[in-house]
Amino acid sequence: MDFLHPYFLHLVILVLSLFLIFLVYFKHNKSPHVKLPPGTKGWPFLGESLAFLMTARRGHPEKFVKDRVKKYSPDVFQTSLLGENMAVFCGASGNKLLFTSENKYVKAWWPKSLLKAFIVPDPDEFSYKEVSTSWRRILTEFLKPEALQRSIPVMDSMAREHLKTDWCPWKELKVFPLVRKYTFALACRLFMSIRDPNLVSKLSGPYALVTSGMLSVPIYFPGTPYYKAIKASKVITKDLLEIMNRRRMELSENKDITSPDVLTRVLLHKEDDGRSMSDAGIYNRIMGLLIASHDTISTTITFMFKCLVEHPHVYTRVFKEQMEIAKSKFPEELLNWEDIQKMKYTWCVACETMRLFPPSQGAFREAITDFTYAGFTIPKGWKTFWTVHSTHKNPKYFPDPEKFDPSRFEGDGPAPYTFVPFGGGPVMCPGKEYARLEILIFMHNVVTRFKWKKAAEGEKIIFDPAPIPVNGLPVHLEPL
Repeated sequence: MDFLHPYFLHLVILVLSLFLIFLVYFKHNKSPHVKLPPGTKGWPFLGESLAFLMTARRGHPEKFVKDRVKKYSPDVFQTSLLGENMAVFCGASGNKLLFTSENKYVKAWWPKSLLKAFIVPDPDEFSYKEVSTSWRRILTEFLKPEALQRSIPVMDSMAREHLKTDWCPWKELKVFPLVRKYTFALACRLFMSIRDPNLVSKLSGPYALVTSGMLSVPIYFPGTPYYKAIKASKVITKDLLEIMNRRRMELSENKDITSPDVLTRVLLHKEDDGRSMSDAGIYNRIMGLLIASHDTISTTITFMFKCLVEHPHVYTRVFKEQMEIAKSKFPEELLNWEDIQKMKYTWCVACETMRLFPPSQGAFREAITDFTYAGFTIPKGWKTFWTVHSTHKNPKYFPDPEKFDPSRFEGDGPAPYTFVPFGGGPVMCPGKEYARLEILIFMHNVVTRFKWKKAAEGEKIIFDPAPIPVNGLPVHLEPL
């Protein structure tokens, strides 16, 4: 055993260090003066991040929440995610509190791992207030219904061209990657006026790596999703800077821009103190917009395909609704605002799809003061998380929650703060109407042109972080 002697001292130091880490960790997180939410922080540094991510990767992200609700509290429980003390709020009342207490109890917050994936120079100095005020003001100009009406012809014409080019030539195809291709191209067109398919394709590859790794365990080591996300973000930064510089040159040359897009509006924007946005700030906003307008929509469209083929009676109603609209149009006439308002049942199907396959699992906030909820104190500085999984499949709000039933959304629909794919209250996602238009327009074009059936049964679904069919949802396609 002599060969162990040189390492004995190192072993003792390691054991003592781990003991001290545990001691400090749990002492730091335990206060005798306040009643914290019940729960566990898991391992130091890692917390319960791995458990959270692994249940999602196995296709059951709701299990992480349901297990802890059952064990600790139906209202709020504590955990540690992405290196932060976290209070997870559950149920409609928890959603309501977080949605309606912005800048009273909580403020916007994003994990440092996400900010680093977006190449934010100093995540600790990142201004959430700046993003949530000036940026929302700009987005409102483009995402309010009156402005979006002008985008309907573009959405419709691009959907038709996409189906003609990428769908019609094939009898079998994979829905998910093709829908992602379309939604990304549309976002590039509407928000940055990018029409070149080669440039869109160049951006889409690294962009997919960013979205896949931005909420992964933040381990910066070659081969990990987080490492790939940061590397890919640097590639996109370079490409977007070139696009931004070209646009600046066009603006300086006073080229006629009759319909300024989001990129132009951000480049021209002045803060309250007269400063222009930094290049990093513009990049962050554009990237965030692409993610919000691309991943969530492509996920919902893909799973609508799945749900419609699995429920023929629902498909029949959608087909009838869409064909009535199609028959009221001339052959090449594009859709308009009035047509979209007639797609009521199809939107119910989209909502039920988002209930069962939520494109986003929730969102974070940060407590800006100590506050109490359900008899527990949330300390200032703690992070909070609201999650769709505490209500979307809760039989208290949705009877027989695993059943696909679009009629839940007819009439008055679900109770407030129970169906929350877009959040709620004053901080509801400003892109909800954009998503509604894009989903309905694309499904109108698909339903009135094709029938389809699944090419494989029992396809596994994972969450990364949005739900993904692992084989891309292959279908057999038949033109009408």
